[in-house]
Amino acid sequence: MEQSDTGWRGSQEGWLEAAYDSLLESGVESVKILPLAKRLNLSRTSFYWFFKDREELLNALIARWREKNTGNLVKQSEAYAESLAEAMLNVFDCWVSKDLFDSQFEFAVRSWALQSPEILAEVQQADQVRMEALGRMFMRFGYEAGPADVRARTTYLVQIGYISMQSKEDLALRMRRIPDYIAIYTGQTPQQRELDRFYARHGYKAE
Repeated sequence: MEQSDTGWRGSQEGWLEAAYDSLLESGVESVKILPLAKRLNLSRTSFYWFFKDREELLNALIARWREKNTGNLVKQSEAYAESLAEAMLNVFDCWVSKDLFDSQFEFAVRSWALQSPEILAEVQQADQVRMEALGRMFMRFGYEAGPADVRARTTYLVQIGYISMQSKEDLALRMRRIPDYIAIYTGQTPQQRELDRFYARHGYKAE
């Protein structure tokens, strides 16, 4: 991209980031071209170098949400693990790391879905893809399809409940609860070495 495209016009990523910030702060109604231009200190017309219209910007936001939250959850469910407990800890990386799963973004998109049938369909499809991925993870470790589906739903719907209720839980408390969650979801008590590796990934030291 030439300098002229990234200077006074901003950049596609800059506009998308501003749209993301507005969505999280004030909902989809605030994601409009003029307010975003003011936020970026750019002209309204510069928007059209990067997006055809507001609809295209909103589609890019949904694509970003789909790629990050659904993409990473599926990837974590498929990551190498020697036990089901370890596989579940890989999934729990999503619940602890915003780099893998953005809970605020998830809440904002689910709120948006309340007023848009199209976005509701996107959310329902994402839920299906995510639960199916978790179900496959359970089946990889020996569960039949029916019990795997129920365990996948239990795992996933509790986390979506956390997000929907905007539940606040400090890191230490969440980490202390994780071994019991793993045991309930998988029927396996995680090995200490598995927990230690998980804690180390997130810079947490168990007391």
